[in-house]
Amino acid sequence: MSSMTDITPTADGRDLSAPTLRDALASRLRTEDRAFSREGRTVPQVRTLAVLSVSDGVTVGDLAVYTVIEQSTLSRTLDALEAQGLVRRESGETDSRVRKVFLTDEGRAEFNRAWPAMHDAFEAMFDGIDDAEYSALVMTLQKMLRNIRKHDI
Repeated sequence: MSSMTDITPTADGRDLSAPTLRDALASRLRTEDRAFSREGRTVPQVRTLAVLSVSDGVTVGDLAVYTVIEQSTLSRTLDALEAQGLVRRESGETDSRVRKVFLTDEGRAEFNRAWPAMHDAFEAMFDGIDDAEYSALVMTLQKMLRNIRKHDI
């Protein structure tokens, strides 16, 4: 594994050091935040709706990992979404301490309304990236998520 200070220049001379990538991602998140706030949503809310649209009924802990949102932020996000009738939380069947989160019909409709803008942003972000590169990225991110869960990062 390379160190945080290794610099790998791209063909156009830009460096891809960890701080540069972090800054680029932070900039992208700020852009998303502005776009979603115009729609009356926050990035954590949209991420939560997106994950639940494909994995309904996940635990709060798993949802925090899948959305890459700190549990305290996710808790506030779920409170807001629940107050709006977009999600519901239920106790686990065998362990009442476990809370599972589900989209309501209204939540699914809200996600479907927000999806076109999310999809356009996704397409723009992956412009010029072929299927093999995309697959490699997904596999790497899945490994990173497993590490996050394993090491509680």
